[in-house]
Amino acid sequence: MSDHSVFNLLRSDEPLVVIEAPAGCGKTYQGAEYAHDIAPTLGNARMLILTHTNAACDVFEERTRGISRNAVEIRTIDAMICEIAAVYHKVLDLPPDPTVWAYTHNGFSDVAARVAVFIKKNQAVPAALARRYPIIVCDEHQDASPDHHQIIMAIHGQGAKLRIFGDRMQSIYESKAKAAEQHRARWEALVASAAHDELDHPHRWTKDAEGCSELGEWVLSARETLLANEPLDLTSALPASVKVIVAENTSPARGGYRVGWPQRKPLDDHLNGHEELFVLASSNELVRSLRSFWNRKVPIWEGHTRDALSILLTDIQSVDGNAVRAAEALTRFMSSIAKGFTSSTHGNILKDEIECNCGKARKGKPGNIQGLARMLLAEPNHLGISTAIAAIDQFIKSSAAGFSDVKVDLKREFREAQRLAQYEDASQGYAEIAMRRSVIRPKPLPKTLSTVHKSKGLECSNTMIMHCDRASFGNTIYGRCKFYVGISRAKSSLVIVIPKANPSLIFKIP
Repeated sequence: MSDHSVFNLLRSDEPLVVIEAPAGCGKTYQGAEYAHDIAPTLGNARMLILTHTNAACDVFEERTRGISRNAVEIRTIDAMICEIAAVYHKVLDLPPDPTVWAYTHNGFSDVAARVAVFIKKNQAVPAALARRYPIIVCDEHQDASPDHHQIIMAIHGQGAKLRIFGDRMQSIYESKAKAAEQHRARWEALVASAAHDELDHPHRWTKDAEGCSELGEWVLSARETLLANEPLDLTSALPASVKVIVAENTSPARGGYRVGWPQRKPLDDHLNGHEELFVLASSNELVRSLRSFWNRKVPIWEGHTRDALSILLTDIQSVDGNAVRAAEALTRFMSSIAKGFTSSTHGNILKDEIECNCGKARKGKPGNIQGLARMLLAEPNHLGISTAIAAIDQFIKSSAAGFSDVKVDLKREFREAQRLAQYEDASQGYAEIAMRRSVIRPKPLPKTLSTVHKSKGLECSNTMIMHCDRASFGNTIYGRCKFYVGISRAKSSLVIVIPKANPSLIFKIP
């Protein structure tokens, strides 16, 4: 029984233990129970639990209630690295608060790279950390970068015991073939160097967890097939909880989605037949197309990162008091988070108004756009841009001339961009908004559209994977892992939507 053998291996004297932990097989339970048993025995030292997301920190904090906070510390690995960087910020050529710098420069990987080099040359630092944290539990370690891993192993090299949980089939952050192969090789080398075991009981799909046991067994079997680089058979022996829908995407646009009747009907029926449903797609473009496909009835789960807002911040930093550049930044942001606001519909008029200094009286749509231009002329910086976005929000709500057809898809990014006006410095404002988001930790609504990447770590009773063609799920390590992450979100039922024209090569289909 793997649960029992993993339980014993974690508590052994082995200095390095690696547990292969497929999705839904009780990894968090094992880690938390280990903490309950061992952390209180460490005296003045602490057990350190490292995760990759604040949401995972929440889960471990909930599962380790009752343990003294002096006995266990739960952090994201980036938070720990930034704490090291703050102490040695001058040597690392970083500001006193590296966390703020990392948020505003998209630089957590840069901080990790600097710290990795630093502690390699200064062994006293990992030695001090090993004394403070004699046992470290690493969660979802397949998501660790080489620098993350090097830092952890440096602390291990100074005497800290490591208990590593990970799943090579949930590694979806290296999309290029060579990088994915190297990442897989690093994981396999780690496994070979450690005492190793694997969880194999599908706890997520038990009746107690309100799941479907047959689905759980199929997902674990599918994982083994995908890992072995074999075709996943969708022609027979599927449990009742797994259904295949054939639907041909006829949209000519890249990332677009359009299905003719009657193939559309089973998709609509499935969407309308569940109160709780994840509709997962391989890309942001396809997610937004699916939102249009269902007439914007289903919201998009935006996750814990804000790509468009991050790009807006970069654009703001290059505006440099130029109102035309501010207009371009505003247009780029709006086109990335909404439908109906593009250069041709709004942006070019906005730039023309700025270039003529709003010299002519305007009414209707041109008048409303001229109002935005005046804001950017008055404050050609983040304050003007943020104020203009707030004005667009009001135009949309009131169906003002020229804005009744503007539909916002990424509403959280839209709201957070408006909040930038509350801060004198855009970078500081972005960092504070991002840190506040990590504390609030929003959750998706019961019925949600999402990319596979942003669904990682979540679960839902019912899941529909769209659109399973060759472009979305290639026959590569990355494509197979991405598909596995998608199917393992489902607890009760799973629908796989496949086209006949160019289905993914990871399947065997009729």
